[in-house]
Amino acid sequence: MNVATSKSYEAKVEAAGGLERRMTIRVPAADIEREIDARLVKVGRTAKLKGFRPGKVPQKVVRQYYGGQVREEVLNDVVRSTYSRAIADQNLNPAGGPRIEPLAADKGEAEHFSYQATFEVYPEISLRPLGDLSIELPTVEIEESDLDAMIERLRAQRVTWRAVERAAAERDRAVVDFVGTIDGEPFQGGEGKDVSIIIGAGQVLPEFDQALRGVAAGGNATAVVNFPADYGAANLAGKTATFAITVRRVEEQLLPELDDAFATSFGLTGGAALLRSEVRKNMERELAERIRAQTKTRTFDALIKTNEVATPRTLVDQEISSLQTDALRQMGTEDPKQAPARERFESLAQRRVAVGLLVQEILKQHKLKLDQTRVDQRVKEMAAPYEKPEEAAQYYRGNRGMMLQIEAAVLEDQVVDFLVEHAIRKTQASSFKDFMGA
Repeated sequence: MNVATSKSYEAKVEAAGGLERRMTIRVPAADIEREIDARLVKVGRTAKLKGFRPGKVPQKVVRQYYGGQVREEVLNDVVRSTYSRAIADQNLNPAGGPRIEPLAADKGEAEHFSYQATFEVYPEISLRPLGDLSIELPTVEIEESDLDAMIERLRAQRVTWRAVERAAAERDRAVVDFVGTIDGEPFQGGEGKDVSIIIGAGQVLPEFDQALRGVAAGGNATAVVNFPADYGAANLAGKTATFAITVRRVEEQLLPELDDAFATSFGLTGGAALLRSEVRKNMERELAERIRAQTKTRTFDALIKTNEVATPRTLVDQEISSLQTDALRQMGTEDPKQAPARERFESLAQRRVAVGLLVQEILKQHKLKLDQTRVDQRVKEMAAPYEKPEEAAQYYRGNRGMMLQIEAAVLEDQVVDFLVEHAIRKTQASSFKDFMGA
């Protein structure tokens, strides 16, 4: 317990468990009364009350009308000023604002105004040697087969369909009507008309998909479907349904040719001749971004594992609120009632706060400074996809809020590079498909 005293206040600090501190502050009542009197005199000089000329209102009347308001203002100012001074005098570093509770005066304490401030402090962090960190870095190569698969995926995005008279097969599209029953009775959501299903694409349950194979336009099929126990619709979970299916059309895929028009449709410059190299460049860029993100994640995982850090509840709650706001923005709404439950973000918020505290300690201990060259490079990278990159870059540089985010991200990257440089490094080889799929 620490006690600080001055001519105008006395503060006593106690640990209340973990990072929480409880500070009791006593201020002489005489000081408060003097300040109230002084302010009432100022109020009296300009007060306008019916029946009195401005500046001629008796102090007794001024106190009667304004005394309560002035007392409240003075007490609020006293709390703010003495709390700030006590925090500085006690060398405390609060992690958030305090919870203030006025204290009732005990016998013999009428000559003091007392209140209690409860708050959390930032933890004291003792970093382990950087050489204790062990980080597994991903290594990935883009093979020609990966490039072939990517081009085929691009072709699939431009697929067209042509009706055929033959029976439906893998990758065909069947346009169907169906009616489903359970124990002979129709059920909600069990009927559909002109429903398009790509066979083998996993759009429907396996039994339904299998029933479509080998059926031509105008044909009928029956599918007995077993809904899984964890099926999304509770009224169907774990039940067996029978579907009567009528196939209206069977269509086959028509993939586009790898010509200039195809390349242009994806914004790839150089036409068909440079299609393969342009696709590879895009894949390399996406791979580099994913490796950078994975390296950061693995580095911070190692940092947290090696260094235990207590996380102030105040900061975790703030981070959860921020994550909820981000979720609402992605949902396209600002209605707080639609925000996901706070519990869903607890572990992520804990991790973010822990990482933030450790990163700040590393920056302080190792005196790392923002690399402006890297900031400029990041701005160029972000502006590159736009039609007019230079205008986009100017927009970023003119938006201070955006630049603060970019600078914070660059500084975080610098910390990651610094940690990787000094850590025990291992490598983990992965295929492009597995790594990007993860």
